[in-house]
Amino acid sequence: MAAYAPARYIDLHALHPVPASLLNRGEDNEPKTVLLGGVVRALVSSQAWKRPIRLRLEEDLDEHAVRTRNLPPQVATALRETGWPADLAAFAGAQIVRSATTEGLKTEGTAGGITSALLWVPRDIFADLIDLCHQHRAQLEEALAQDLAAKQAEKTAAESAGGSRKKKPKTPAVLPTREVAQLIRSRTATINLFGRMLAELPGAHVDGAVQMAHAFTVHQSDAQPDYFTAVEDWPLPDTPGSAHLETGMFTTGLFYRYATVNLTELTRNLGGDTQQALDLLTLFTEAFIEVMPGAKKTSTAPHTYPHLIHYAVRDRRPVSYAAAFEQPVRHAPGGGHTQPAVHALSQHAGTLNQLIGHRRRVAHGYATFQPENIDHLGQRHPSYEALADALTQAAAQPALTPVSA
Repeated sequence: MAAYAPARYIDLHALHPVPASLLNRGEDNEPKTVLLGGVVRALVSSQAWKRPIRLRLEEDLDEHAVRTRNLPPQVATALRETGWPADLAAFAGAQIVRSATTEGLKTEGTAGGITSALLWVPRDIFADLIDLCHQHRAQLEEALAQDLAAKQAEKTAAESAGGSRKKKPKTPAVLPTREVAQLIRSRTATINLFGRMLAELPGAHVDGAVQMAHAFTVHQSDAQPDYFTAVEDWPLPDTPGSAHLETGMFTTGLFYRYATVNLTELTRNLGGDTQQALDLLTLFTEAFIEVMPGAKKTSTAPHTYPHLIHYAVRDRRPVSYAAAFEQPVRHAPGGGHTQPAVHALSQHAGTLNQLIGHRRRVAHGYATFQPENIDHLGQRHPSYEALADALTQAAAQPALTPVSA
């Protein structure tokens, strides 16, 4: 795969019909919405779709990561289960984050020592951290004894001084900082793909290669009420037959979804491994097409596929087609928003291609349920699998414009 100039993006666009569902709710327990083009649209946040995609990729790769603030108490629990005294186990768990840097990662002292920042680390490092504690148990025992003695001396001095206490010095690091930091800095494929924010630990930050937009309906979609009851199977005499009454809310609609993958950034995150970057691009594309958020799935089962997937491989910058639906789509005379939405997407793509030209576009194509061909979206592919393979092959092509020295 040749060098890119200066970045290569793979844009993914979807028109996705979703029946009655509650894919993403707000703090009021009602479906999320957004006001766009003067009307209310149903909205599914990027996080709500990104997380199940990430979990799908980790399952496919058998390479799992953990997002947690509970690393210290989890280490302490694991050590207690191997027979460590509770105080020593808790001290060792705290030492994991204390020893990660010269000053240690910030923790919440009143919340069981959890980290202030959310850590995202490979799940496999947990066993390595436990082994590291076992290797340095003697040093941890000695440091704990010194810490307890210092606390007792501080208490005695405070009592002698009438209750005033000096600020306790920071507990020194016991575990080897280089090894702890190396484990916390380590990555999985999904960390390289989606990025990681951890400013406290040098070298742990990873710029994400994936950008994903909030999905929204291309037409007006107000939340609709769903009154339901749960029947009491063993009712008492002269009592109502319902044990539970409630009104839930749901939405329906045709969603526009968009994501883009910076293949140049992904390759950089992978240390220059171009083949792994292309393999991850294929897996991400398949997951983008197939994965649905799992909220309320047992009572709504909204397991649909997108009606249409369109991709474009571009140099320089990505391009969203969200503006195609700033004006809400009106349903067709016979009903349905799908065909008007496809027409709006096609016309917007055609106009945009004319305005910005084709100089930076390497390839584009689409796959769809409808039998008719669609203008302005490039080559038609017979299946979503064929589309994923084609866009990966196109992404591996050389840059269209050379990089100046």
